[in-house]
Amino acid sequence: MTAGTRSGVDPDDLPDGLVVADEHGRVVRFNAAAVRITGLPADTALGRPLDQALPLEDLKGRRWWALTDPYGGLAIRAGQPERNLLLPSGAEVLVSARYLRTRPTGPVSRVVICIRGTEARRRTELSHAELIATVAHELRSPLTSVKGFTATLLAKWERFTDDQKRLMLETVDADADRVTRLIAELLDISRIDSGRLEVRRQPVDIAAAVGRHVQAYTAPGQPPDRFLVRIQQPLPELWADPDKIDQILGNLLENAVRHGEGTVTIEVAPADARPGGDGSGRDAPGPDGASTGKGTAVTVCDEGPGIPEESMGRVFTRFWRGSKRGGTGLGLYIVKGIVAAHGGTITVGRGPGGGAEFRFILPVGAPAFMA
Repeated sequence: MTAGTRSGVDPDDLPDGLVVADEHGRVVRFNAAAVRITGLPADTALGRPLDQALPLEDLKGRRWWALTDPYGGLAIRAGQPERNLLLPSGAEVLVSARYLRTRPTGPVSRVVICIRGTEARRRTELSHAELIATVAHELRSPLTSVKGFTATLLAKWERFTDDQKRLMLETVDADADRVTRLIAELLDISRIDSGRLEVRRQPVDIAAAVGRHVQAYTAPGQPPDRFLVRIQQPLPELWADPDKIDQILGNLLENAVRHGEGTVTIEVAPADARPGGDGSGRDAPGPDGASTGKGTAVTVCDEGPGIPEESMGRVFTRFWRGSKRGGTGLGLYIVKGIVAAHGGTITVGRGPGGGAEFRFILPVGAPAFMA
């Protein structure tokens, strides 16, 4: 019986390939994932010498088992780190090995090999390549504009009126802000992907934050009656990162205004933020009839065409765009990362008016932490 079965886990249920050789170097375990990844039948591998059952070569064509010599060499070696190797078919796999000994520096009693396909790594590499291409494309336009206007001003400053100069400098300033926002997005993605997005918690007046964002749209000319704000009082005290809450609200409202239609409704209400909470925006009443809200729910919805049902599962992934009207497609990915860093949840659905409805729920009173 192998260690896997003693621990109550069937090796055939493991997602990675598992190959185990005994003290004589013969294969005693070749699980289902190893069969799938290598394409080698288990019955032909079992009982054979390891180097014959699993003939691996490095990327230079050298036989890997001859190089590693698991049953010889230094008695303090614990194994081999993961590296890219080639199967006889030419397929590339990720392989690591661990050497088990009955006593320190004693002979090897088991060699345990883990084999993983490279599909996940290739998907990551493609995602990184797409990110680089997207960023390069988004940077090119504002930088071209900045370069063009500054070069023109430097070469022909005296020929322009003050109003013309101001217009060009305002364009340069706006494009510089656009580049700054893009760099901030990249930093956020880096921190989210590495699990190091920092949350600096302090009391946040979420109702006031919503009011500020609505005012930022109505002041330049958006009709006030396009926005409907509903605040259910009393709200529980919310401890969150105010800058990141502004980032969430800004992104969701921008999407609703730019891509949606009709009235944009923003609702803020107490919610059950515990696991299993219904997320309805209302928690169960307490003994005095008041809400015992464990969190705060914010819902933003519009009356536009909404998001197609088949796309809802991709909304929070990188590069998803609801329309072809520009943008990096990174905003909602970042929003989800920020909400998750606060210990909250975010969902997307169809609103009462048929448009897109985004709802995020943040727990309240939680201690600060590094996500």
